[in-house]
Amino acid sequence: MNSTRLVRAAIAGLALTGLLTACGGSGSGSDAASGPVTLPFWGWANGQEAVVKAFNASHKDVRLKYTKVTDQLTMQKQLTNAVKAGNAPCLVQNTAEYVTSWVAQGALADITKYVGADKDTFNAGSWSAAQVQGKLYGVPTSSAPNFTIYRADIFQKYGLKAPTTWDELTAAGKVLKKHGVKITNYAGEDPSTLEVLAMQAGAHWYSIDGDSWKVDFQDAGTLKAAGVIQQIIDNDLDSQLSFADYAAVQRNYDNGGTATRQISTWQMAGMVQNFTKSFGKWALAPWPAFSGEAARTPAGTNLTGSVTLVTKQCAHQQQAAEAALWMSTDPGAVKTMASPTTGNGVMPALADSSAYVDEAISQKLLGTHYGPAKKVVTDSLGTVTTDWTYGPDWTAMFTELQSGWAKVVGKQQKVTDLLAHMQQWTVADLKSRGISVKG
Repeated sequence: MNSTRLVRAAIAGLALTGLLTACGGSGSGSDAASGPVTLPFWGWANGQEAVVKAFNASHKDVRLKYTKVTDQLTMQKQLTNAVKAGNAPCLVQNTAEYVTSWVAQGALADITKYVGADKDTFNAGSWSAAQVQGKLYGVPTSSAPNFTIYRADIFQKYGLKAPTTWDELTAAGKVLKKHGVKITNYAGEDPSTLEVLAMQAGAHWYSIDGDSWKVDFQDAGTLKAAGVIQQIIDNDLDSQLSFADYAAVQRNYDNGGTATRQISTWQMAGMVQNFTKSFGKWALAPWPAFSGEAARTPAGTNLTGSVTLVTKQCAHQQQAAEAALWMSTDPGAVKTMASPTTGNGVMPALADSSAYVDEAISQKLLGTHYGPAKKVVTDSLGTVTTDWTYGPDWTAMFTELQSGWAKVVGKQQKVTDLLAHMQQWTVADLKSRGISVKG
């Protein structure tokens, strides 16, 4: 790798094809060392301490040393400091949207040669979340079966069927509006709605074109998603409750003020914990499709699609990769994390997660709809998007997107206005970081 490309890789954030491996990493020579090794592991999810205890009890030559971090945002800050100081932990819990950024900073180890052969153990969507340009930097820990949960009693009362398309969801919203019920909730601080609909529609906000990043917030898929959202906002079909008052959001659903949510399994735990009136009245339906198109489920955001990453500073990368693989595949460990009681209630990243659906969804919440709901969850895993790319400035971009989204929800600007701004802003931001960009 010549000096020009080396400087570009260091500044740009993401080394493109052929550059990632050329930058090397410490630790590969240490993997051959014999004797017990200790692998520091940072994470925040409920259940991880129990999993670590089980790992240590069943392994003599490798031990995990667990440190619980407050949350995923705190993790990014603490990991940044640790990488700069040269004392990053071997294993790090993280979520899909941060993987590219950490690879860009040269913080992660390519562990493809250690666990790449286990690809078929995991579902395609989860496996892709741990990769950048075909190289594996961690092991998937959870997947994102996304679906619609809706108030079956309200839909039945007004002669409505569960919406199978976005057009049907909007039409149902217009009917419910006449009765004082909103079809969905758009929190002003949470633009993930726009992200996941764009993802489902086949958009690519970031992609790699040769030696450059390509940015496109105005492609056909994104505009299709924008049209759905704009129609819901223009017709006043959405509640606008902030998750800053989480209890108020949950009360609204419990009282029947909003009739649907597009969610994943882990979000159902909050409903169970906060509801008092509507148990047994909820049902699941597949994620709505765009009219005339086959089902395509977004890969999810936030706490869905978690991975256990291996850092480049780890002196025992092979052992770390194998430990991460154990935590994601050992039946006892997987069961611990899948349960909303002992873990986070997230679906495993395994290719066949059907055995864990019973615990991941709530019979109390769904009542007589519990049986059919299990198939909805299982089926959704087979349609998860696998070709979404997170850019090297994703965190900064998403913060800017949040500011504009609040104005969209408040009808101060259109979704298309926000997208035009994000196109210009993101290109400029990448250029300011010394990153080659087209768009």
